[in-house]
Amino acid sequence: MNSVRLVAELRGVLADAGLAGSFLVRDLASGEQVGIDADRVLPVASLVKLPLALAVLQRRHAGLLDGAEAIDVLPGGERAPGDGSASGPVGLSRFSHPARVAVDDLLYLSVSMSDNAAADALFGLVPPRDVHGALRDAGFEGIAVRHRMRDLSDAAAGSLTPHRAGLAHALAIGASTPGQGHQVAQLDASRANAGSARAFADLLHELWQPTRVPPEVAERLRLLMRENVFRQRLAPDFASDAETWSSKTGTLLNLRHEVGVVEHEDGDMLAVAALTESRVPAAAQPAAEAAMARVARALHDHLRGR
Repeated sequence: MNSVRLVAELRGVLADAGLAGSFLVRDLASGEQVGIDADRVLPVASLVKLPLALAVLQRRHAGLLDGAEAIDVLPGGERAPGDGSASGPVGLSRFSHPARVAVDDLLYLSVSMSDNAAADALFGLVPPRDVHGALRDAGFEGIAVRHRMRDLSDAAAGSLTPHRAGLAHALAIGASTPGQGHQVAQLDASRANAGSARAFADLLHELWQPTRVPPEVAERLRLLMRENVFRQRLAPDFASDAETWSSKTGTLLNLRHEVGVVEHEDGDMLAVAALTESRVPAAAQPAAEAAMARVARALHDHLRGR
C-alpha cells in the first residue's frame, strides 16, 4: 500500500474513534518519515515535561544545579481528573503534607510518573520562559513553553467534581474556535504550551542521536522515558520482548498524546509522535486509546517495511 492510500485509511480510523490530530513516525537512521498532519500544532499538556527536564538536566550538567539539592514541595492540592492518567494526578500532586525532595528525584517523578507538583517544583528552578529559551538555544523551534502545570489542572478541574468529568469534556470541545483557538487559554494553541508531532519527533531524534545536547543529558532523559509508568496508550502496540518502548504521555480533557522511541532487537530505532484531540465528551475513552495506537503502529510498520 502506498503512503497516500494508507494515510487516507488511517484518517478514517481516527474519525471513527472521534479523533483528529498530528502523527509522525521517523526512522532515526535514514531520516525517512511518514505522518498525518505532522505540522498541526496542539496544546501539549504533560509533554511539556520533556523540554522542562531537558532544561533542568542541561543546567545540572553545566554545574548550575545540584541534583542532590532538596526542594520544599507544598501539597499539590489536585484531586479532580486532569493530567497524567484517567484516574487523576499522582505522586506529590496527591500529597496532604509538605515534602522535601531532591532535584534528581523531582525529575523522575515529573517525567516517569507525570507528577504535576514535581514538575512545578522544577519550573520554580527553571521558569517556563527559560525552558523556552533553552529549547531555542538548542535549535528546537516548534515547541512553545508558556506556563506551569498548575495552570493545566485549574483548566481541567475548575469547580467540577470527578463524576462530572464528562461535562468538563463537553465544555472543552464546545469552546474551541476556528484556527486552533479556544476560549480556555490552556487549550488555545497560541497561548498554551504547544507543539506538533514533527517538533516532538525532532526532540526525540536529538535525545537518541545527540549532536547539540550533551550525551549524558540525553542518556538520562532517555532512561526517565524508559521508566514511564503510563502504559495504556501506545505501549501495548510497541512494547514486547523484541522491542523497547520509551515514552512520555500527555492528557488534558479531550487531548490525548504520547511521544516515544521504539528500539528494535535488530538495531532499528523509530521515533513515534501522536498528538490527538477528541470530539467525544467522555473522560474514559479506551476506543480512542486503541485507535491512536493502531494508527501509530500502522505508520510505523509501513515505514519499516519500505
